[in-house]
Amino acid sequence: MDILTILKNIWYIWVNNWQMFLITGLSCTLLLSAVTVLFSSLLGSVISVMKLSKFAPLRWLATAFIEIIRGTPLLLQLYLLVFVLPQLLPGLNSLLKDQLGLSSTDRQVMWVCIAMIINSSAYVAEIIRSGIQAVDKGQTEAARSLGMSGSQTMLRIVLPQAIKNIIPALCNEFVSVIKETSLASTFFVGDLMTQYKLINGSTYLTIEPLFICGVIYFVVTFTLSKIIAVYERSLHHDD
Repeated sequence: MDILTILKNIWYIWVNNWQMFLITGLSCTLLLSAVTVLFSSLLGSVISVMKLSKFAPLRWLATAFIEIIRGTPLLLQLYLLVFVLPQLLPGLNSLLKDQLGLSSTDRQVMWVCIAMIINSSAYVAEIIRSGIQAVDKGQTEAARSLGMSGSQTMLRIVLPQAIKNIIPALCNEFVSVIKETSLASTFFVGDLMTQYKLINGSTYLTIEPLFICGVIYFVVTFTLSKIIAVYERSLHHDD
């Protein structure tokens, strides 16, 4: 197959399927990424507080969670939650099906979301922890010497400064999650790579729809990365 034929096929697939790529696939990818980052930020915040806790069992639990999640592939975690966990907890599966009325597809999408949230929360926890610990300890000691409690020091002194380090890193995590959602296509959740598989199955073309997906991923992640870079420069400028 020559280059001209490939280009013609790319144009043909784009003209006839751009809605699948942009409206269905990209919107699903961005929604899945946004939900993942939102809830992983909440869960990651709790885990980071546990890891910074003076209570040793909480620190050990948070450390074990982070190391296990970061030390195993996301795809493995997806398989465990989508296929293994429902078999281990048949009662929960029945509850989701009978009481909440979730179809098998809905339940699969739910488990995929939960797996991605759990995976991302381990990285978010480390982002928040490092952001907090990057604040000079002298400021904490000064605040405590002025009579502030530990919670007041954290809320009024440490967190306002840590947020400047945390938010750009969280934005970069969002960019990473967008790319990681491609693994969710293994379970046909409707994301961008799922659309590739559907178009590949109907046209028997591999290179062309894959090229289109790659361009869309690149444009989205490149644009977001540049926006984040501008935001980071503005934060440093404010300092």
